[in-house]
Amino acid sequence: QVQLVESGGGLVQPGGSLRLSCAASGPIFSINVMGWYRETPGKERELVAKIPSSGTTNYADSVKGRFTISRDNTKNTVNLQMNSLKPEDTAVYYCNFQIRLQHSTNVYSYWGQGTQVTVSS
Repeated sequence: QVQLVESGGGLVQPGGSLRLSCAASGPIFSINVMGWYRETPGKERELVAKIPSSGTTNYADSVKGRFTISRDNTKNTVNLQMNSLKPEDTAVYYCNFQIRLQHSTNVYSYWGQGTQVTVSS
């Protein structure tokens, strides 16, 4: 069974920084895309950043220049470094992996449990 475990959320003042991490475990053959999404009450879950196995990153316009996504394929881990945080970044953040399982050619989507990020003075 594949599991994604997130860490690193919390409360931070405007202008501060946080680092989120998400690690996958289980019968993984490869991970095609690793990404971060966020959700606030009354709004649809939105893409924050993603990084495919090629390493080419993609960011939402609202976080460009402030957030950095990176991946460690040896540890099946993705990180999101968030700098210059704003109150509007407050949300529950979810990691998402597109995983090819061992002994399979199919690719499945898996989500982390979510971690709260609150930016407030």
